[in-house]
Amino acid sequence: MQKDIHPKNYRLVAFKDMSNDDVFITKSTANSSETIEVDGVEYPLVKMEISRTSHPYYTGKSKLVDTAGRIDKFKNKYKKFKK
Repeated sequence: MQKDIHPKNYRLVAFKDMSNDDVFITKSTANSSETIEVDGVEYPLVKMEISRTSHPYYTGKSKLVDTAGRIDKFKNKYKKFKK
C-alpha cells in the first residue's frame, strides 16, 4: 500500500439538513468554520439544503423548498406582464 496518498483532514463531520434540522455524522474532508455538539462531542458542521431525509425522491413527498427566494424574484420580475 502506498504511503501518504490519503488526505490529512479525513475526519468525522456533522452534516445538517437545514430544511428539517436532521443531523448525521460521517467521515469527510469537507472544510468548515462552524462546529456543532452532538451527544457531548464537538464536530465540524457542514450545512446542506437537501439531504436524504428531505429529498422528494427518497421521502416520496413533493415538497417545495425555496430558501433563496427564487419564486418571489421571478414573480416580481414578471408582474409587469400580468394582465
